[in-house]
Amino acid sequence: PVDSVLHPHLTNTPFPQFSCFLEQFFSAGYIQIKTLCRDFSNFKTNFLTGITYLDHAGTTLYPESLVREFYQDICTNVYGNPHSHNPSSRLTHDTVEHVRYRILQHFNTTPDEYSVIFTSGSTAALKLVAESFPWRPPTAAEPASQFCYLTDNHTSVVGIRGVISALGVVSLPVSPEEIEARAKDVDQSEGSSCQTPHLFCYPAQSNFSGRKYPLGYVRGIQARQLYPACDSKGRWFVLLDAASFASCSPLDLQEHSANFVPFSFYKMFGFPTGLGALLVRNDTAALLRKTYFGGGTAAAYLAGDNYYVPASNMSSRFEDGTVSFLDIIALNHSFDSLHTLTGGMDKIQLHTFGLTRYTYMLLSSLCHGNGQPVAQIYSDSEFENPSTQGAILNFNLMDCHGQMIGYSQVDKLASLFNIHLRTGCFCNTGACQLFLGITNQVVKSNLQAGHVCGDNIDLVDGRPTGSVRVSFGYMSTFQDCQNFLNFVADCFVEKPVKVDQDKLDRLKSNTSSKGSSQCLLTMLTNGKPDHIDEREHASTDLVVNQRGGKAITKDAKSHEKAQTLTNIYIYPIKSCAAFEVTDWPVGALGLLHDRGWMVVNGNRVCLNQKREPRLCLIHPQIYLPSNTLLLQASGMNAICVPLKNHSEPPQSHRVCQNMVCGDRVETVDCGDEAASWLSEFLGQPCRLIRQSPDFSRDMKKGHEKEVSSTALSLVNEAQYLIVNRASVDLQESSDDHQPLDTQTLISRFRANLVISGKEPFEEDDWSHLIIGNTHFQVTFGVYLVHQSLEDSNSTLSVGASVKSEMS
Repeated sequence: PVDSVLHPHLTNTPFPQFSCFLEQFFSAGYIQIKTLCRDFSNFKTNFLTGITYLDHAGTTLYPESLVREFYQDICTNVYGNPHSHNPSSRLTHDTVEHVRYRILQHFNTTPDEYSVIFTSGSTAALKLVAESFPWRPPTAAEPASQFCYLTDNHTSVVGIRGVISALGVVSLPVSPEEIEARAKDVDQSEGSSCQTPHLFCYPAQSNFSGRKYPLGYVRGIQARQLYPACDSKGRWFVLLDAASFASCSPLDLQEHSANFVPFSFYKMFGFPTGLGALLVRNDTAALLRKTYFGGGTAAAYLAGDNYYVPASNMSSRFEDGTVSFLDIIALNHSFDSLHTLTGGMDKIQLHTFGLTRYTYMLLSSLCHGNGQPVAQIYSDSEFENPSTQGAILNFNLMDCHGQMIGYSQVDKLASLFNIHLRTGCFCNTGACQLFLGITNQVVKSNLQAGHVCGDNIDLVDGRPTGSVRVSFGYMSTFQDCQNFLNFVADCFVEKPVKVDQDKLDRLKSNTSSKGSSQCLLTMLTNGKPDHIDEREHASTDLVVNQRGGKAITKDAKSHEKAQTLTNIYIYPIKSCAAFEVTDWPVGALGLLHDRGWMVVNGNRVCLNQKREPRLCLIHPQIYLPSNTLLLQASGMNAICVPLKNHSEPPQSHRVCQNMVCGDRVETVDCGDEAASWLSEFLGQPCRLIRQSPDFSRDMKKGHEKEVSSTALSLVNEAQYLIVNRASVDLQESSDDHQPLDTQTLISRFRANLVISGKEPFEEDDWSHLIIGNTHFQVTFGVYLVHQSLEDSNSTLSVGASVKSEMS
């Protein structure tokens, strides 16, 4: 009954394990509130159909009721500028002050203890502390101030170094182990006369691993009982970064009275965004120094003389200009929705921990058919207790040979399955280095190799540069766990799926529930688990289809077998249908005019089939003799667009900039006729743009492998994408779906060149290809670039011979 009441969509799942999950984690507090399920059921029906959202540490989602009630509020009431005194402005002022009180109430404190300073987010709050803290340089009588921070801190905390570097302030990174290991008893009277202010910053919860650091560190540092405070005289203040912690955990500032507490509201509620706050203890406020003063922050000042008196109210003094009052008013409804749907942060903490622990137990026990573990999990605990572990699971996946799988590959496949997660280092280099074993020198070497924060270079010399993170929120469900784990099993596990029974038993013993081991084992195996101790070790020389297809030994592959080119496809407009040809010129960027155009929406954002599936129904064709691009779609009159505009473009053909796969490209608008045609067919404002002929876009660093030609059109990765028919043919039927025919699979792969290889996956080992008279280099995977074109009139033709060289 509980399955059908809470999750009616689970009744047809092939893995009906929800009751098993409740048996294991019911005491962990899985939220069983009908209102929550109904509200998010409507939300998912309207907006999130088919989406598994697992990036709540990035931003959580907002419920439909929140937006609906906020809309009703601003449609009913008139809110004016709070710096005025008219009725609408007084309404705004009073509502904003009420929200300040609700924020303090949420953290179990009062206006007598703390002040709320609204900022644009947690980063702005940290910057405010950095710029206003009373840093002191060394003097003959007293030492310099120290800025000490845990190495497991967000970039925005470490960035405080940039403010203090010129002030003579000591910057000291502290590893998590040092805080308690180097603690010592200090005579509190010793150095009591020293008034040098020091600041220690640490996160209540790591945004990388979800580790929760003891909130008792606040008093321990303030009392100089913990390192580094025990080693330095002076007054110690604590900044507790609550940005990650506050999203799923209760924080009691009566018990843990940090001097500064920054956080962002979008991580707690999903809406509004662009709004955060800094909570400042009132007995600390007088120490802060502020230089710039904006509107609303002055009690009095003179324009013609250097005279300024700050506002007496702490919040008014630090909130320059008009606050984002409508966003603040939205917080009223955010708090209402949170409590109505969940009952409070204690329940949210238990709910999200239960889902995270369940996912951890299964993922950490999952093994390939040869017994090799599937995941390397980065954590300091085994998820035994919600007081020490948050709703974050960080890991990298490994293949059946124990080699790391790049996080970028996981991210791209997850996107195809509509699973939203996050990859990289998550703006926490310290934790990333610690867990991945990346030294300072390696970080610098990776930079020289072309890897920068936020790019997709996930492996350098076979070692990961980052990882994968999934995180849960109060609206996360058991089905989200199932979808993610099934995705891992389907795409990355060599079949048959196996589990580490000993580890499962040990993890099970950490909970009070009994009899649930088999439930965990059957989750991914349809009731037929294989155990590691029963396995037959597979050969490490197998090349395996990740979806469970047949294995082909490398020794069985032919190194000198002839292949032919069977199909040529060009995709004139990115994400639209293919245009098949039998022979086609090779241009400087690849096949001539391949992905030379793209469709953008009214906000100039590139549309793809994930955002707009109807793009696949647009059939562009290129006619070289007439220099035209023909657009066709069912129910629409065909139109022609010139391939090139030789004259000076009119205003409607303006030059603009757009983003393609993270690259900024210069484009030219193709005019109003094409825009009207696309807008009518797609049912939204659209425009057709093409890459500017004067603009050069190169392959990302790390992919070139010293290739001679790296210029790209609007493609994602490289000039050409190939597919081997033999690899496509090697597909097996699942229990629920009939296999697709080969041609349909090739069409879905959207390759430029289709070859008739002799063996499946032999292309994995190719380093060079010769098709006809054109030479290609394999850059990575199934992506090609052509080498220097000896003949400017080079052409590829169906039936041409294909010769390969092995790497």
